Amino acid sequence: MRALLLAFALSFLACATVHAEDDAPTYAFGAGVQRMPAWPGSKDQRNQAIPYVDIDLPGVGELSTADGLTVDLLGGEHWHGGIYGNWLWGRTHGDLGPLGGKIAALSPRFVGGGYLEYAFDKRFSVGTHVAHDTSGAGAYVALYADYQLPDIWYIQHSIELQVEGMNGPAMRRFFGLDADEAATLGTRTWHPGAGRQSADIEYDAFIPTSQHTGFALAVTYGKLIGGAADSPLVRGFGSTRQVTETLAFVYHF
Repeated sequence: MRALLLAFALSFLACATVHAEDDAPTYAFGAGVQRMPAWPGSKDQRNQAIPYVDIDLPGVGELSTADGLTVDLLGGEHWHGGIYGNWLWGRTHGDLGPLGGKIAALSPRFVGGGYLEYAFDKRFSVGTHVAHDTSGAGAYVALYADYQLPDIWYIQHSIELQVEGMNGPAMRRFFGLDADEAATLGTRTWHPGAGRQSADIEYDAFIPTSQHTGFALAVTYGKLIGGAADSPLVRGFGSTRQVTETLAFVYHF
């Protein structure tokens, strides 16, 4: 999403959220760096400068470089749901390193759809979101559970578990190999269908440095599963282990 929506469209990152007190709106802006897999399924990593944006309007929605765009059309005490959007990283020729030119580069894409979430209380929530590639045939689904851990001194932190899946076109876009690509790599073709793609655990923390500033830290450990893990691209040239680390300096009010 850009400028507020542009800042989000430039990166899809895992970062900590500055939490609202007494349902008051919160606004957070900053910048940092993210160390992520060079491409989805890669065993190598790359560093990416990233913006940080988190605008949380309780009962209305949120725009976040951590979780994307949500517009809450239910606005209940426990049930929340409505519009969902996010930015999906691709892979450039440079990201692919030695594989550049041997398999297709993929442009980043915007995905849009809906979400449904149930908040048991202010600390624990579970939910799902379903989205479709607005420039292609890919569709994506995720189930997640988020728990806000008790504060340590002034440090706010949380943990999230998430399982993601893709339809066939999305799975083949990222992890498939056609005959030409397979021949160039010296491996077999791969045409996976719909199914599970990854399971992730994420730790987020906000470490204040003053009343309005602090560091947002996020560490995500992911494991490719299903058709993604079985891809000859991942097995022969990548890794099922996917780690992303993010650190940003944030001003919030």
